[in-house]
Amino acid sequence: MRVGAKEYGVLARWARAGERAILNRLCPRLAVLVPKLVTTLRGYTREQLAADLTSGVIVGIVALPLAIAFAIASGLTPERGLYTAIVAGFLISALGGSRVQIGGPTGAFVVIVAGVVQRYGVDGLLVATLMAGVILVVFGLVRMGGAIKFIPYPVTIGFTSGIALIIFSSQVRDLLGLEMSAVPAPFLAKWDAYARAFESLNPWALLVAVATFVPILVRLLHLPVETIGSRFGVIDAGLPRPTLPHVTLPMLASLAAPAFTIALLGAIESLLSAVVADGMIGGRHRSNMELVAQGIANIASPIFGGMPATGAIARTATNVKNGGRTPVAGMTHALTLLLITLFFGRWAGLVPLATLAAILVVVAFHMSEWRTFGAELKAPKSDVAVLLTTFLLTVLVDLTVAIEVGMVLAAFLFMRRMAEVTNISVFTHEFTDPKDDFETDPNAVRRRTVPDGVQVYEISGPFFFGAAEMFKDRVGRIAGKPKVLVLRMRHVPAIDSTGLHALRDLVRRSRQEGTLVVLADVHAQPIVALERSGFLDEIGEDNVTGNVDDALNRAREFLGLAPVERPAFATPTVARETPAMGTPMPPEA
Repeated sequence: MRVGAKEYGVLARWARAGERAILNRLCPRLAVLVPKLVTTLRGYTREQLAADLTSGVIVGIVALPLAIAFAIASGLTPERGLYTAIVAGFLISALGGSRVQIGGPTGAFVVIVAGVVQRYGVDGLLVATLMAGVILVVFGLVRMGGAIKFIPYPVTIGFTSGIALIIFSSQVRDLLGLEMSAVPAPFLAKWDAYARAFESLNPWALLVAVATFVPILVRLLHLPVETIGSRFGVIDAGLPRPTLPHVTLPMLASLAAPAFTIALLGAIESLLSAVVADGMIGGRHRSNMELVAQGIANIASPIFGGMPATGAIARTATNVKNGGRTPVAGMTHALTLLLITLFFGRWAGLVPLATLAAILVVVAFHMSEWRTFGAELKAPKSDVAVLLTTFLLTVLVDLTVAIEVGMVLAAFLFMRRMAEVTNISVFTHEFTDPKDDFETDPNAVRRRTVPDGVQVYEISGPFFFGAAEMFKDRVGRIAGKPKVLVLRMRHVPAIDSTGLHALRDLVRRSRQEGTLVVLADVHAQPIVALERSGFLDEIGEDNVTGNVDDALNRAREFLGLAPVERPAFATPTVARETPAMGTPMPPEA
């Protein structure tokens, strides 16, 4: 057969598709680690380029005062915020998994960065940021992008609102122009110092803060308020030479905790921003690629003297609203900041600190999510406890402690809640099945003949360590000692080692009392767990059945009674049971 140009093109496309399918099958992890820049440039148009460039310039101008303000609020010089927005912002857009994500310094990092700088100095911050970048890259490579999303909402709202309150508190001195040589770090001590220095309030500083457009007014009228230049000097034009921070083994050990906090916070903020952006443009980000990009950006940022960076929700939203739809907009935003730093950096020194304080107060107000915080107070008591604990620990103690305690508390409360929905119900020959279950359930115990001396219990829900104690308590209340105890597990999709331990204790204690324990309707995961733990051999394979009818016949065999044929109306309850009742299938994969 002669193959023409058209046929050859079809065959070539099939071959390329086959290659991609093979690559995706052989390297599933690498298949999702593709920057959005690669895919969004296919079919790129001049119109979209113009929109991306325009949006990038606008976002760059918006990001300028924010980058400076976040650096100063973190206890750093203003140019370090610019270095971060330029270097990290460019890499996050170029390598990230979101089409429109804008990266840079954010308010979420202010508290943790200020704490690291105060305790370990700027060099300690650079090392911690670099370590956090490595952690983020590892998060992405091991595909933790989806797992990060499972952090409880009350924890996120709690520390975000707490950070907002701390940012606001840190700006009161500049906002009011108070004459203070230093501001205490602890929250309560900080407000006590403000109250003592309130008599030194500078009305001009307050006026400038209210009118955030007055840098020119300040310059022309020579008003007596501090500016960026008067406190920090002239902002250096351009980027510094890349240098690696000095690292020692003791420093790595001491900075492990803050580095992990920076990484976790950066992951949460970036993925949250990406999710919000997806909703605005109707897209879908690649979470693992986003984490890798965030990691690379946080490795590069400290090499150029920058601070931690992550996705910025407000700047990302500004990008979307101004027409940005590809990573080119984010890269343009970084280049815009670079040009401003190179040619207009010295003019940034004229900006009053009161103006930056006003900007940060607005940022703190939006970060606080006070409406959401108030609504969460009406949630279940366990969620309210997590919310308030995380919030108060963030404000009064430390962000790292707040996240750790909030996560642990949320996990314990979740386990308690799961234990409450795992029910242990007794079904005996007294026919205690509810009437509606009897009418609708073909496998109800009430539709079976339960021999004397046999009691049937049913476990509903995952049988893990949260439910094990409830199981022990309920089984310990059995009235009398049955000759055979049947445990139905048709609603137990999974079991853990603590649940297995509870079952093992029950079997051993029952044997000492002359009672046989039979497990019925056991699903695949519990079967595998029983076998791997050695418990299947201990209880005996004959005492682990796939349906309640086989379990009752095993009880009859133990009691010396004749077996009963399985009813025709019975249906399989586990996957390894065939439609032709009673014929076992191979265990589930």
